[in-house]
Amino acid sequence: MPFAHRGLHGGGRVENSNGAFRAAADAGCGIEMDVQLSRDGWPMVFHDERLDRLTNKSGPLAALTASELRSIRLYTGNEVMPTLGEALEIVAARVPVLIELKAPDRHVAALCEAVAKSLEGYAGPAGVMSFNPEVGAWFARRAPQRLRGLIVSEQGKKGLRGRLERRLALWRSRADFLAYDIRDLPSDFAALARFDGRPVYTWTVRSEADRARAAAHADQIIFKMPPA
Repeated sequence: MPFAHRGLHGGGRVENSNGAFRAAADAGCGIEMDVQLSRDGWPMVFHDERLDRLTNKSGPLAALTASELRSIRLYTGNEVMPTLGEALEIVAARVPVLIELKAPDRHVAALCEAVAKSLEGYAGPAGVMSFNPEVGAWFARRAPQRLRGLIVSEQGKKGLRGRLERRLALWRSRADFLAYDIRDLPSDFAALARFDGRPVYTWTVRSEADRARAAAHADQIIFKMPPA
């Protein structure tokens, strides 16, 4: 099943909103969503570190409480920023969910704990993933039953140092799957992961050329275009 990147948005639906998630689930698409912490520790579904692009407010998301964030309207319609729990209620276990944890440094415990708590009792298929291998390491220790993914981009990291960093990140994250930058495919690292039994998803597919590349070198797509 292909995954809609930040839900099915556009045409009046804003990314990472309940409307985008509802549309994706209604269309039978998996959903990729982004999560980061509010100042008071709630997992909020929003991609950017700052509010500026998608709201009429400015400043870092992490500076505000969940209540304050939910008083801010997203740019299109009457949507507000959902918590992870609210987004999962919209999906209602109808389609698989991939949750990207936005974790910029080694201090991942609070975010991981908040996400794990939101997933307690959720009946649908859901995996967690991050560029930060410490997220996978945390879930491997604390919630080993949860599907774990490592997000990978080779942009600016094509040399020996980049190859070593990817190997170390994969080992540290104990990832069950990779989410790979479509621009980097074909990739020896991704091909080896598939050979070892780790599925490779690829982001962000925006064209038929991207789709053809994904079909040859990955197992599934995370897309910003209608699936065929």
